[in-house]
Amino acid sequence: MRKSVVAIVGRPNVGKSTIFNRLVGERISIVEDTPGVTRDRIYSEAEWLNQKFNLIDTGGIEIGDEPLLIQMRQQAEIAIDEADVIIFIVNGKEGITAADEEVAKMLFKSNKPIVLGVNKMDNPEMRATVYEYYSLGFGEPYPISGAHGLGLGDLLDEVVSHFPKTEEDEKEEDTIYFSLIGRPNVGKSSLVNAILNENRVIVSDIEGTTRDAIDTHLQRDGQNYVITDTAGMRKRGKVYESTEKYSVLRALKAIDRSDVVLVLIDAETGIREQDKKIAGYAHEAGRAIVIVVNKWDTIESNEKAMKEFEIKIRAHFQFLDYAPIVFLSAKTKKRLHTLMPMIQLVSENHSKRIPTNVLNDVIMDALAMNPTPTVKGRRLKVLYATQVAVKPPSFVIFVNDPELMHFSYKRFLENKIRDAFGFEGTPIKIFARRRG
Repeated sequence: MRKSVVAIVGRPNVGKSTIFNRLVGERISIVEDTPGVTRDRIYSEAEWLNQKFNLIDTGGIEIGDEPLLIQMRQQAEIAIDEADVIIFIVNGKEGITAADEEVAKMLFKSNKPIVLGVNKMDNPEMRATVYEYYSLGFGEPYPISGAHGLGLGDLLDEVVSHFPKTEEDEKEEDTIYFSLIGRPNVGKSSLVNAILNENRVIVSDIEGTTRDAIDTHLQRDGQNYVITDTAGMRKRGKVYESTEKYSVLRALKAIDRSDVVLVLIDAETGIREQDKKIAGYAHEAGRAIVIVVNKWDTIESNEKAMKEFEIKIRAHFQFLDYAPIVFLSAKTKKRLHTLMPMIQLVSENHSKRIPTNVLNDVIMDALAMNPTPTVKGRRLKVLYATQVAVKPPSFVIFVNDPELMHFSYKRFLENKIRDAFGFEGTPIKIFARRRG
């Protein structure tokens, strides 16, 4: 099911990043008492009342002609355009400023649900002044403290009440849903057309031609697929920022709906930092992944060149060591025949289930090969293991004390499970639990 999108906006230094960090439960945004520290949109997943949603922290909206201020405003405008609900944050210690009123004017034009949060209201005396913020025209203002977490529950209750009421997507069990993500102009639309053998998607050399996610049904060798092509230029044809930054939110929407994600890399331009950022979202979401090196026809395509490029990918994408790599050319369809079988393979691995007795045989063999470590005089005891979920495959290992399960030993057990059962193309999750 598609997650709703919530954007936190406001002028600089009203506490947006502090609130963002509080809502996602970790310190992702840089928090510093200097206006303009958060310059790009920052994305993460948050949850309230069992509803998961994508949360966007934006750079402060500030009126001015300096290039940086213009870019920050443009970033925030894009976040507003993509959001289902907007949290408008003002600083309760400073009252309503001219900049707040300018932001309010922009938000009125968005025609989106706006929830007004008055931040830095740390004591009851300050909360008595909250009523003056009705004048901004967004209904009830919610007094909150991002630093102390006060009032955020009431604020989030109001936010989730505005989420679109959509029925949960019903996926057909025999259908593989896969999407293509990557920087603009790496050939996503061209690859969709090559797979379908028709011009289903507009193809252009202009970065960001694809504006919205497009679903296409396909049957190949008796297997049903749904392909989602995604990329993006801002609606109404205006590019407000570097298109490489913009591709992230589109990728998040596609990842939410996919079983398998194709991470496209341009063989001509090579690996960019943005490639790793986008791939990281698919990895964290637990999706099966295939790394696709497109435009391979433009490179001296021999085994040596392929091996050298693969070494570079493995060095840059160490967190995707399980993901297979496919080299192809959407334009010439060279090696295109290798893609669909790989998608089917990683999809099968993504939903693979291992019988408990077979799994425990592998775990016991691993323990005999590499006994558990001793931590402060106490030895980790592994009692038994069982698989608790698929998509991705998830395992619970029952132990005497989860605190004794070091990351390195958990990684060792993961590698042994992979050696025994494959799981190529899919992340697997291992949780240590105390028995009983």
